[in-house]
Amino acid sequence: MDETGMGIKIITGGVTAARGFKAASTAAGIKYKDRQDMAMIYSQEPCRSAGTFTTNIVKAAPVKWDKNQVTSGAPARAVVINAGIANACTGEEGMGYCGQTAEAAALALGISAESVLVASTGVIGMQLPMDRITAGVKAMAPLLDGSLESGTGASRAIMTTDTKNKEVAVRFELGGTTVTMGGMCKGSGMIHPNMCTMLSFVTTDAAISKELLQEALSQDIQDTYNMISVDGDTSTNDTVLLLANGLAGNKEITEKNEDYHTFCRALKIVNETLAKKMAGDGEGCTALFEVKVVGAETKEQAKILAKSVICSSLTKAAIFGHDANWGRILCAMGYSGAQFDPEKVDLYFESAAGKMQIIKDGVAVDYSEEQATRILSEPEVTAVADIKMGDAKAAAWGCDLTFDYVKINADYRS
Repeated sequence: MDETGMGIKIITGGVTAARGFKAASTAAGIKYKDRQDMAMIYSQEPCRSAGTFTTNIVKAAPVKWDKNQVTSGAPARAVVINAGIANACTGEEGMGYCGQTAEAAALALGISAESVLVASTGVIGMQLPMDRITAGVKAMAPLLDGSLESGTGASRAIMTTDTKNKEVAVRFELGGTTVTMGGMCKGSGMIHPNMCTMLSFVTTDAAISKELLQEALSQDIQDTYNMISVDGDTSTNDTVLLLANGLAGNKEITEKNEDYHTFCRALKIVNETLAKKMAGDGEGCTALFEVKVVGAETKEQAKILAKSVICSSLTKAAIFGHDANWGRILCAMGYSGAQFDPEKVDLYFESAAGKMQIIKDGVAVDYSEEQATRILSEPEVTAVADIKMGDAKAAAWGCDLTFDYVKINADYRS
């Protein structure tokens, strides 16, 4: 389908959708005993790389490794990802593991270790079993394939507490040349604005300068990954990598022209889709909860208000109970730090079951609790708050807070 009438079409696919990208996965037995737990992405041609990383002061070794790779300017060729153990709080040994993983990939693929990115997700503090990691790398190299199935397999192998794999791809034109962009991510818990326990990998065959590739990504995460929250915990391992190999053959984007803006719109669709998939698969959740703030004076004001609501545990519990407890939403807006007049706020709930106004000018209207419960019982629920101060708006995404969230995290290490 054509998204927003901009000539950007969502297609079936993920990290292997763009030309020249291959993927593979394997069961290395790192922590899980009954599933694939390692994945690899490989580009036939050198890529420009861009990345954004956790804001947590405690940074996992792979985050440090990838930051070095991205900032070094060295071309990127491969990404090796493992699930089960995060390689976080592992000291000098942890950095050594990254180097060993890169060396193993370099040997298996015939590329330089400087061109290998690494990513880990799982339990913090455990040391990686490097014999299994290196065996997994060797096993994946001959399995690399550009098929849809290989990309989907990779997206499944990087899951931890996720209940479903997450991938998306889009096709669009730059200067009359067809370009493809695809991505996959994982993330379900320890998810909070300023990136989350999430790993996201986006690949494109577009030709674009490294500087603009990084700028496009750094700008876009502000409105996508940084607008989701599941539980208020910012992870040690958050990583978003964007790789561009130029195989589409478009005229290289070196300035902020129309092609650049089209590229940014495509990137936003990919990242927003992946971000919403993570929020909607929050640990134990039953619903994706979207909050839109409209009529704001500035976009920043709208973002602060929207984030505050999706981070409110009381609001999230009300969504789980399908309870139109609008006071909790107004309360969360009130302590957000953003200034607004509560006596001007209009609030609506909407979902596939319909839309209804809950408050007008800060006061409850006469509404049907039964209809409100029906609207709030859908798997995707939206609250829209109009603060009537201007034309700016923003959206944030979270999920409901359920009994299962506590169960999952009470015994995560066992």
